[in-house]
Amino acid sequence: VKYTLRMFSNLLSLQCEQIIQHLNHKIPGVDTAELCQRIQTSGIEINVGDLAKIANVVSFLFSTAARNSLSTEELVTTLGNAVTALPKHAVQVIRHVWNEHGKSISVSEDARNMATLGQFVDIKWKLGVAMSSDTCRSLKYPYVTVMLKVADPSGQITDKSFEMTIPQFKNFFRQFKEMAAVLETV
Repeated sequence: VKYTLRMFSNLLSLQCEQIIQHLNHKIPGVDTAELCQRIQTSGIEINVGDLAKIANVVSFLFSTAARNSLSTEELVTTLGNAVTALPKHAVQVIRHVWNEHGKSISVSEDARNMATLGQFVDIKWKLGVAMSSDTCRSLKYPYVTVMLKVADPSGQITDKSFEMTIPQFKNFFRQFKEMAAVLETV
């Protein structure tokens, strides 16, 4: 039980630190799917949706505390008054992370006025060939699968995947070349 509690505290601390990095615009978001996998590997049962909710609450908590210049004690008191079911070790982790990194959160007007758009994180692709299906024995149909990692405005990183035919991919590529050409003129 002590090992599991220590592991959970370490992973919660990691998530809190990632949230602070996100709030400081040092990383595009918090990859809750990857963190969820790490937590599950350590033997703690949690689903990615619950972990994303925790990340949203902590992000809101930290950004509000930074905006109001709360001290560590004010944050913990406010947290204790608002959430009675929060385990003591979780409050200790939040206290520690806020005490160590809370003052670093930037609350500039530019950051507050940023557009509420997602942010590109990563792209992966692969070329495949559909060999056959239940209705056709010999397809030999090439396609491109694209996997995007995108951080939504709250900082949650999600994966988006789609497939394109070769003509669709050529059109996609042409549009990217056009964007690159326009960027060269800037």
